[in-house]
Amino acid sequence: MLKEILELIGVTLLPGLELRASIPFGILQTELHWFSVFIICVIVNILLGIVVYFLLDKVVHLFFFWEWFHRIYHKIVERAQKKVHKYVEKYGTIGLGLFIGIPLPGSGVYTGALGAYVLGFGYKRFIIASTIGVLIAGIIVTAIMLTGSELFHFLVKT
Repeated sequence: MLKEILELIGVTLLPGLELRASIPFGILQTELHWFSVFIICVIVNILLGIVVYFLLDKVVHLFFFWEWFHRIYHKIVERAQKKVHKYVEKYGTIGLGLFIGIPLPGSGVYTGALGAYVLGFGYKRFIIASTIGVLIAGIIVTAIMLTGSELFHFLVKT
């Protein structure tokens, strides 16, 4: 059971995948109950957002003395800013939460944290938006997986 939990945490921490991949993995590939999978993945994803935002705010500037890092960082920042700006401009904290909550590639806490940092979101506002977004994404992905996996089991007898 500990191995399965660590695997869920590992998949949740992967950029671009997060709980959008760890919840399906947990429901389909582990012996854990779906609610346990949901709770583990949501908590890890919320903590991930907090850590990413903190690292952006406190640590990333230490690496700017490398020109190649500076260039790559600014390209990533510009891309994130373009994606997040329209949601934040129109809806504020809730807009960022909705952006993080959309279970599509390119959205999630990594991009949300970067976008929030670049747009000058405060730490508290980001934590609220991130929590809202992760809960939305977790509920959507879990609902899809439970509906889809039950349909699969109904159609295919084992």
